Amino acid sequence: MSMGSDMYRQQILDHYRNPRNYGELEQPSFTHEGVNPSCGDELEFDVVLGDDGETVERVAFRGDGCAISQASASMLSQKLPGMTLAEVDAMDRDDVIDMLGVEISPMRVKCAVLAEKVVQDGAEIYEGEKELDRTTTED
Repeated sequence: MSMGSDMYRQQILDHYRNPRNYGELEQPSFTHEGVNPSCGDELEFDVVLGDDGETVERVAFRGDGCAISQASASMLSQKLPGMTLAEVDAMDRDDVIDMLGVEISPMRVKCAVLAEKVVQDGAEIYEGEKELDRTTTED
């Protein structure tokens, strides 16, 4: 057990006990929720995009579940502002595990990546609807 991973464990517990950006946002650009059935984790994210419709401006989340899923959501809510939807989409599980900074057992990877998946799925739906709006208004 190295000193480093102990520090990260403390960080995860801190985010779990004192989640950042917990709550709801007024008039989010999109809201999406997801569940990790194997662990019972539930997360819902509100995302407000900037005027460009591409850049994340504010993020809030609420949910319930294990420390890893909740800490991951809290950390992600701090990381996302300033990122574009394309950058959000490009994130993968390694980014999330790097962000958490601890070895995640295969059983817990789903807990760790739930937050990322919820935001990515929400962004994908939002972008799909934006495309639909464009095609329907051109008629």
